[in-house]
Order: sequence, then C-alpha cells, then structure tokens
Amino acid sequence: MSEERPINVRIMDIEYRVACAPEDESDLRTAAEQLNTTMQDIRDTGKILGTERVAVMAALNTSYELLKVQRQHVMLDAAVRSRAQAWVNQIDKTLKSFEPDGD
Repeated sequence: MSEERPINVRIMDIEYRVACAPEDESDLRTAAEQLNTTMQDIRDTGKILGTERVAVMAALNTSYELLKVQRQHVMLDAAVRSRAQAWVNQIDKTLKSFEPDGD
C-alpha cells in the first residue's frame, strides 16, 4: 500500500483537500464527481434548500443505492450457489450410475 498524499476535489463549488493513496486517486475522483452530480441534481430540483440538507439527501440516496446493490449481490450469490449445488448433485448422480453394482 502506498503512502497517502493530498489531492483536491471540488464538490458543489467548494474545494476539498483529501488524503488518498496514489492507486486509489482515480476512484476517489470518480466518487467525488458522482457525489457532485448527485448533489447538484438534488439542489436543482428546488425542493431542498441548504447545502447540508442536500448533502444528507445525497448520502441517503447513495446509501439506498448501495443497499440495493448489496441485496442483489447476495441474491445472485445464493442463485449461483444453488445452481452450482445442482450441478454437483447431477455429476454425483451421473458418476454413481457408472459404479459397479458390487455383485
């Protein structure tokens, strides 16, 4: 892991200096851009006033999306495990059909 160094990101016209490992810089910049876009979209609806409230709504939206993705991942993992177990069962059944009867 590389030593962290400061980088600047801009969110809602405010510059933030954050520490980041060089190998994570691209992902951090992408995350900052996505957050900026989300916050601007929320602000532009005109329904929510104040940067703090916009930030809370952006955090809530992001957390909700993350939760949905995590649940989909768990469901997908379960489906993959179930399918893999079905394959193992079928392979076992096929292999047993080739075993001698023991007579």
